[in-house]
Amino acid sequence: MDEVNNVRLNNFIPQNSTCSADSNGDELNKCDRLPLYRRMCFIGSIAQDTELRKVAEFFNLPIVSSESGQEYAQEDNYSTIYVLEKFIGTIYTSLYKAKQSLLGPPALRQLVMKNESLPNNHTRPLFNLAMSGVVVCFTGFRDKEDLSKLVPLIHHMGGSIRKDMSAKVTHLIANSCGGNKYQYAATFKVPVMGQSWVLAAWEERYNLSFSATADTFLAKHKLKPFHGAHITFMGFPKEEEQHMREVLISNGGTVSTLDDPNCTHVVVDESSVGEKPDVNPRALVVKAEWFWMSVQKEVTQVEREYLFDDYIDQVLSPNARRDSHQATPSSASRRKRKRIETIQSLVHQQSPTLHKRRSSVSDAGLLSVSGSFLDCTASPDKALLDGAEVVPDTPRKGLTPRHHVFLELLQTESNYVNILDTIMTMFKKHLEEMPEEEALLNNTELNLIFGKLPPIHDVHVKMLGELKKTASSWTEDKTIGSIIVKYTTELLKAYPPFINYFEEMKEVLIQCDQNKPRFHAFLKACQTRPECGRQSLTELMIRPVQRLGSISLLLNDILKNTPKTNPDNAALEQAQEVLKEIMTHINEDKRKTEGQVTLFNIFNEIDNCPPDMVSSHRSFIAKCEVIQLSSTDVISSKGNNLALFLFSDQLEVCKKKSKAFNSLKSPSGVSTSQNKAIAKPYKHVRLMALNTIKRVIDIKETDDCQKVFSLVCRHNDELKERLYTFALADEDADKTAFLKTLTKQMANNSCTADADKFMAYLEPQQLELDTGDNGTLSKAFKFASRTKMKVGRAFSFNKTPSKLKRAVSSMMSPFGSSTNLTPATQLAQMKLASYSNINVSMFRLWRTFKL
Repeated sequence: MDEVNNVRLNNFIPQNSTCSADSNGDELNKCDRLPLYRRMCFIGSIAQDTELRKVAEFFNLPIVSSESGQEYAQEDNYSTIYVLEKFIGTIYTSLYKAKQSLLGPPALRQLVMKNESLPNNHTRPLFNLAMSGVVVCFTGFRDKEDLSKLVPLIHHMGGSIRKDMSAKVTHLIANSCGGNKYQYAATFKVPVMGQSWVLAAWEERYNLSFSATADTFLAKHKLKPFHGAHITFMGFPKEEEQHMREVLISNGGTVSTLDDPNCTHVVVDESSVGEKPDVNPRALVVKAEWFWMSVQKEVTQVEREYLFDDYIDQVLSPNARRDSHQATPSSASRRKRKRIETIQSLVHQQSPTLHKRRSSVSDAGLLSVSGSFLDCTASPDKALLDGAEVVPDTPRKGLTPRHHVFLELLQTESNYVNILDTIMTMFKKHLEEMPEEEALLNNTELNLIFGKLPPIHDVHVKMLGELKKTASSWTEDKTIGSIIVKYTTELLKAYPPFINYFEEMKEVLIQCDQNKPRFHAFLKACQTRPECGRQSLTELMIRPVQRLGSISLLLNDILKNTPKTNPDNAALEQAQEVLKEIMTHINEDKRKTEGQVTLFNIFNEIDNCPPDMVSSHRSFIAKCEVIQLSSTDVISSKGNNLALFLFSDQLEVCKKKSKAFNSLKSPSGVSTSQNKAIAKPYKHVRLMALNTIKRVIDIKETDDCQKVFSLVCRHNDELKERLYTFALADEDADKTAFLKTLTKQMANNSCTADADKFMAYLEPQQLELDTGDNGTLSKAFKFASRTKMKVGRAFSFNKTPSKLKRAVSSMMSPFGSSTNLTPATQLAQMKLASYSNINVSMFRLWRTFKL
């Protein structure tokens, strides 16, 4: 109540007790002519709004009504606040020119909602509080009519305006990108808005809960980084240029041409453009990094830091630049020769540091014959040799073959560490240290992409230090292999986690690249820098997968050039064995990891799947889609589409959901993208241990009975066996391969070497399946329904024995025999196709990681 009383008391203007004489010398109390009381006047139709009148009563002021308010404007004893429904028209204009206090109904309601007092002697019309606390500055507006529309609206919504940028300015409204005010805003993180921000906010003027400074609303109306810019691209591959054009348009820019007089920027690929293009003097020629950095930061970057002229100054000598303005054939030859000399001189220069800005093309001479700056195996830098006397122009002269290959190992290790340094600093560290409001990736994504790289970086930094020490005091009896052996344990700990989850890491990286435009721009900007050698982050991240194989090959070359009497011979052989052991461990670990990932993927595809299906001792073997045929002993309803997931010790039976069912996830009847992501294709039916499957029956193929098989099962708590009959849903599926894979796993689970004893072969007639119909699966369904009782009696061992019972009983015995069973010798000749495929896949996987 105290707060309410304070608000109401503040609406009264205290009497001034000071008196003075007028021009005639008469004593006159000036306070008699000052407004002593305040009142509120409702103009026009809002005088009939009883709800608004109740809101106004909160301020405890006299409330009057008027059609125009003119009769109250001349009274000196009252300060009148006029409430108008609209801020347009003759009534509004006359009151505004008379410098009266004007309020809109939304502002009146919002003041009450916020428990704030009425504005005191407020001569600026206030319609609402949508921009309360906003301080705006303008830039780039040449047409005063645009400003004359925006300025009143900002005042009507409670905002204020400043002429110059200062610490008090909260938002900059720009009509073009660039200029001092724009760069000030970019530097101090002041939001740069388009004029649509003000116009759209005014459209929401009757919305009491609306705020023009809401994050979502601000993001929608931020000025795009290339607003007003006319940009052309030069020197890029066709597909890359098309992609950049699309990015340009989506960021507010306009595609231009070199001969366009309105062209403002020329973005060049400095790796293919050697001279500054002929363009209008007002256009700025910049490198591709400027374009992508502007997209990433969502603000146009300062062009002077990315000018193509700086690149020319770095690559070409002053004489070459002077010659470039001449067009004679001889000058062209000189220019070409000087460029070749410049590039050759760069071959032996050290790679630029991360803090030094240089063009990618300026490192063109660092490319080796492999075509990659990062794969360069040229002579090592003098710094690597720590004082070794090696002439740069003839670095390998006089070296022994063993020393020669060692220097290649040193150089490739140095290049590899440089790659890891680039990933760790330019990408990982930079992304992690970004302020939260500018973050391109969340912590989970950062960990999935970079989390397993630091241990690899650390161990190779140590190895490089050891190799440098060896190079600085080289003798032929230096033991190179001992360096590798020394770091065996660290290599074994560092590499498997990275390689095992490399595909998952790459998938996360690709998804972030595709779904996050600012992160995509960040990757593109980094790719233009010489440290990356114009390679993408994905290409850089694959290097650890290849590195151990590369070291193994180089050690093998060193071993070939090392005499057996050299003490390094035994050390190199040990190092080779160590690397093979590490790669074998990686392959085995990767196989297990892939199996666990497969289990998780299957678990996530099955609705209501038992949690204990995912286990460290369980592995996925095969999958088979079937149709339920039996009618008495059924796992699911007859005719249902099922999926059988075979694991090393269990069989998961799932019902396959129909597409029509999935499409009904959305209330509207149409599946949304979110529902598609959540919907699972299978529903759990039963998880069967393999030791409950007593026999697998392969039904002989006939014209009328195709791809049918049965499982005889009995659980420990059951007194009788159950028969489940299925038909393969896929015509191309290999029934024999699946059944032999199943019996093989049953044998492994029972610790027996003979898998044949779990397999039986019967004619369709022995199960009383009708073969008189015309060989379609639908006919088999019909017959399964007609023989419901027959199948049930045949496999109930509590019933009267029959021929079928005796046949099944004999095949149930592991030692039984029957003339209907395929001989064991014939079974042994059947090839297990699925296991052959598994072996081939494992061999290919091993070779991939070995190489």
